[in-house]
Amino acid sequence: MRSAPQVHNQFATALKRVRAATGLTQEDFALVSSRTYISSLERGHKSPTLKKIDDLARVMGVHPLTLLTLSYVGSELEGYDSETLSRVKRELMELDGSA
Repeated sequence: MRSAPQVHNQFATALKRVRAATGLTQEDFALVSSRTYISSLERGHKSPTLKKIDDLARVMGVHPLTLLTLSYVGSELEGYDSETLSRVKRELMELDGSA
């Protein structure tokens, strides 16, 4: 099984990538964050809370897991296959069974 790539500052890249793909500017996040905060996130100077990831994803019209997934797979998206999704699903089911 392939191990997950390093996550170091990958959220910054993921956020920039999704924002650009959705055609949004940093100013388009004004209802949930300042342009300065978005810029800090995109430069990797700050790390968002889960609530903030939810807010950012909502503005971009994507699921929060999309941002997190891109943070883990980075530029290797083409190599990203159902093996990882299957692993996550299996782990979730195992955790659900242990509750």
